[in-house]
Amino acid sequence: MPYFDAASAAPLHPVARQALLAALDEGWADPARLYREGRRARLLLDAAREAAAEAVRCRPDELVFTPSGTRAVHTGISGALAGRRRVGNRLVVSAVEHSSVLHAGETHAAAGGTVTEVLVDRSGAVDAAAFAAALGADTALACLQSANHEVGTEQPVAEVAEACRAAGVPLLVDAAQSLGWGPVPEGWSLLAASAHKWGGPAGVGLLAVRKGVRFAPQGPSDERESGRAPGFENLPAIVAAAASLRAVRAEAAAEGARLRALVDRIRARVPELVPDVEVVGDPVRRLPHLVTFSCLYVDGETLLHELDREGFSVSSGSSCTSSTLTPSHVLRAMGVLSEGNVRVSLPTGTSEEDVDRFLAVLPGVVTEVRERLGAPEAVPSAPAPSGSLVVDSLGKRCPIPVIELAKVIGEVPVGGTVTVLSDDAAARLDIPAWCEMRGQEYVGESPSPGGGVAYVVRRLS
Repeated sequence: MPYFDAASAAPLHPVARQALLAALDEGWADPARLYREGRRARLLLDAAREAAAEAVRCRPDELVFTPSGTRAVHTGISGALAGRRRVGNRLVVSAVEHSSVLHAGETHAAAGGTVTEVLVDRSGAVDAAAFAAALGADTALACLQSANHEVGTEQPVAEVAEACRAAGVPLLVDAAQSLGWGPVPEGWSLLAASAHKWGGPAGVGLLAVRKGVRFAPQGPSDERESGRAPGFENLPAIVAAAASLRAVRAEAAAEGARLRALVDRIRARVPELVPDVEVVGDPVRRLPHLVTFSCLYVDGETLLHELDREGFSVSSGSSCTSSTLTPSHVLRAMGVLSEGNVRVSLPTGTSEEDVDRFLAVLPGVVTEVRERLGAPEAVPSAPAPSGSLVVDSLGKRCPIPVIELAKVIGEVPVGGTVTVLSDDAAARLDIPAWCEMRGQEYVGESPSPGGGVAYVVRRLS
């Protein structure tokens, strides 16, 4: 069964498995002890730290292992903010950061701090100049991911790092998605990553803090991991994480080129095979193994279930697949279509045959889901004399409001309007995205007297 969700968790690399089994036998003792078993464990821990530091391009004494990538992010943000509290309390982040960064920002704001989000373009990238403009005298810390976890777009880390250096602001880079593919550009002050993203075991993160960065770990601490990750180290998992990072980096150039070609095939063929699809993310400055596209008039949850039945494991940022019924904050920040969203992230070793079979299966699955939802095949060409229509989609979830809009847009004359009443948060993103795809004008929105929001669309063609 092809597993196409490596961005969530990559399959355990063979080197990680071998190292884990070996370390279970050799690295079970307390590395803080001076007897033979403890010294052996300490040697394994030191070797793992040196290997990880080499991949990160930092000193071994600048890097600590944490229980997860999320913990590394939270520890890095809270420690850097506390260390620079005399400078100010402003945290600057991009609007498409991983939820771990945004949650840390919410906690900071709840404690009286200020969070500034830098907007992104439709490819998901921040503008380095806009990021620089957000840095002020009261900025304690800036955060920028190296590459986006949902659409694969690489961020201008080097340019933003230079702007942060000029402003005297430390930059924390979330390198979870990219570290397995290569080092992060120089200039960062703190870096966080997670082993299960590159084929290491789950439950291991790493946090690097450059010497000279003001840092005050928050919460209780002990003598382990420089006081930044208290508790007994999961040494076998740490050894496996470092071994797999070294292994995947050795394979990255060749495997990255191979997977990039497969992703290019998906990016090119999906819009040809499936009508009304928007492929999102930067087509060039992106991770080699990841592609995201959204299918108009499709329920994302149903689409994922049907692809799973066909043997393909993929993920989605559609609101229909979320317990909160809100679209992905990444897709929302980009202003792109969210309904029917599919993220394909290929793990190492993915075959051409698996990709070709995915491309063969996808059109039929999308067609079946659209037929089940009653999606329109074409916009009617003969308009009714009325100049405006109101579509009541209150209580209906994605993608029904957009489907109902598409069914009636041809019933108003060119210049006429359709008002869609909806209380689904995804409508705020998907109706404007539909207008752009269909060449219609999105007029705007206003509160609906009966509840929800009224979205107004003007027919242009």
